[in-house]
Amino acid sequence: MSVKAEEIESKTTDLTFRKYEDGDHAHPEWKDEIFQASWTHKCPTYVHRTPPCQGSCPSGEDIRGWLGIVRGMEKPPEGVEWQEYAFQRSTDANPFPSIMGRVCPAPCQTGCNRNAVEDFVGINAVEQFIGDNALDKGYKLAAAGEDTGKKVAIIGGGPAGLAAAYQLRRKGHACTVFDDHKELGGMMMYGIPGYRTPRDKLGGEIQRILDMGVEVRMNTWVGKDISIADLEKEYDAILWAIGCQSGRALPVPGGDAPNCVSGVAFLSEFNNKAKDSVPKRVVVVGGGDTSIDVASVARRLGYNHITEEQLKNSVQDNSSQGSQLGYVAHDAAELGAREGADVTLTSLFPIENMTAAEHEVQDALREGVDIQGSVMPTEVILDDQGRATGLKMVKCTLDSKGAPTAIEGTEYTIETDLVVSAIGQYGDFSEGLEELNNGRGFIDTDAIYQVKGREGHFVAGDIVRPHLLTTAIGQASVATDTIDHYLQHQEQTKRPKVDVHHFQLLAKLNETNLAPEEFVAEKAGDLRGTSDNNYAVHNYEDRSANDVIAPEALFLGHFPYEERKLREDMPVSSDEVLGHFGERIKGLATDEAVDEAKRCMSCGMCFECDNCVLFCPQDAVLRTPKKDSTTGRYVYTDYGRCVGCHICADVCPTGYINMGMGE
Repeated sequence: MSVKAEEIESKTTDLTFRKYEDGDHAHPEWKDEIFQASWTHKCPTYVHRTPPCQGSCPSGEDIRGWLGIVRGMEKPPEGVEWQEYAFQRSTDANPFPSIMGRVCPAPCQTGCNRNAVEDFVGINAVEQFIGDNALDKGYKLAAAGEDTGKKVAIIGGGPAGLAAAYQLRRKGHACTVFDDHKELGGMMMYGIPGYRTPRDKLGGEIQRILDMGVEVRMNTWVGKDISIADLEKEYDAILWAIGCQSGRALPVPGGDAPNCVSGVAFLSEFNNKAKDSVPKRVVVVGGGDTSIDVASVARRLGYNHITEEQLKNSVQDNSSQGSQLGYVAHDAAELGAREGADVTLTSLFPIENMTAAEHEVQDALREGVDIQGSVMPTEVILDDQGRATGLKMVKCTLDSKGAPTAIEGTEYTIETDLVVSAIGQYGDFSEGLEELNNGRGFIDTDAIYQVKGREGHFVAGDIVRPHLLTTAIGQASVATDTIDHYLQHQEQTKRPKVDVHHFQLLAKLNETNLAPEEFVAEKAGDLRGTSDNNYAVHNYEDRSANDVIAPEALFLGHFPYEERKLREDMPVSSDEVLGHFGERIKGLATDEAVDEAKRCMSCGMCFECDNCVLFCPQDAVLRTPKKDSTTGRYVYTDYGRCVGCHICADVCPTGYINMGMGE
């Protein structure tokens, strides 16, 4: 035997522990390996994961975090009201809580683990409370960062552009927003009616962003009023957030008739106060939120059966009695001239599967909109002047990919005076922007929102792919991170698998003056046994960037049935809808918002229920001393007492405790 072989044999036989002995060739049963009567080799550790509400949120809000603040679990810093602290946490990702709490279709609520108990947490309702209260109290957004000397041009003042301006100012970069409208807001202002996005709330949330030092140039079309080349000379980076202002025409014969318009154009005219009535019969083709907005607006505007000339003559006849009487006569004549329009909305999908939010569909039905599902248009019927007088329809089925197939023998016609196509949108690349068009009406981008083939150009929002307002805001956050790396000449890094705003334990420890001590290697000596030192965060693992916690990981038996605290619905009937432009929901009061937030199950994060402390048979799980305790550091384990019985993990309602140490 060689000397080297003897050394290997010596090291092998001198080991005090071997996982497998010579001759072992099969793994033992896991139950024999893990459980030995009432103990195991495993001990608990505390694992932070992302809850599905945040994982489902396109803007990546720390929803669990601000719900925890509203419910009183996470305490604000000294001198800060909990309402303001919740606002700060909410707007870390999304600067529009008042508007999003009203109009977001809330994929977070669809993903909420509370659905496995009885019903989702009313996240939208609490967010609206946070936003409305912030406007009432005059709360400000986070302060702008220290000036970097870099300038960014943002083309488009909609949700993506404004959110990007907010995030870039926080990083210290100067911003100028260019927009071709007279007011900021984009789709929030011109694409959604004011009874859904109240203009005082929207204006207040926009002004907070401008107060951070954002420069604005309105009524400016980049490409015509200022060239792309000039922007490249003046600014260090350019973000394209121009949205999709052009609607798709009906792809059927006659779809280009003069009284066939897009949903985007219809709503833009209405929000610009250029439309105050509709024809007697209106057909809207769509099935999404835009089509619902068009139909609902049409029902509110109604049909004016007196012509402008007749109305003018009526006023002139009465004006001889005095100017004030003439004004009243005008109002009375106009009001008396209005009657409800017949509005039909058609969708390829069955009504229950339409992409519009369910409550918006129900509101539209209540308001008198005739919704017809599982049908498709085949032709626009034209008169001698080439104007639409009817829309040929046929019932249809959809295959697994959503492609429709007409059902033979089911054809019928809807008579109409106006056809509104709300079947999709694309960007307007006219007047100097042609070079940005990818040929399909959008701008090509990579995974981190850099414009392909154009260094220093970035993109976010609907011009990437039309989706939700909150999606545009989330894209703006990613794009601003990319821009920040670009401006600092840093390498672009891969985004995390779960790309949202997470709770940061180290940041919380710093906020509460509980930060770990500075680690000095020369003084630390032997690094074994670091649990006795305070230069590390012990028995805690952060998997939030990789894992979304499922309901199976929770102890659902902890949660009793508790009804959701609903916002007060103020429904509008078909008899009341004409001229009704008020809000349809009333926000939660403070106590209601707190109660609703308490329904949150705090998935993936300790919410201080004491189950693990109460049920541990070895008294091994203990409360962290109050002076050292904060969110995420409420309990700890004495591993000298722990026998690995798993009880603490079994009774943890939030899935925060995992048997992760040992095997």
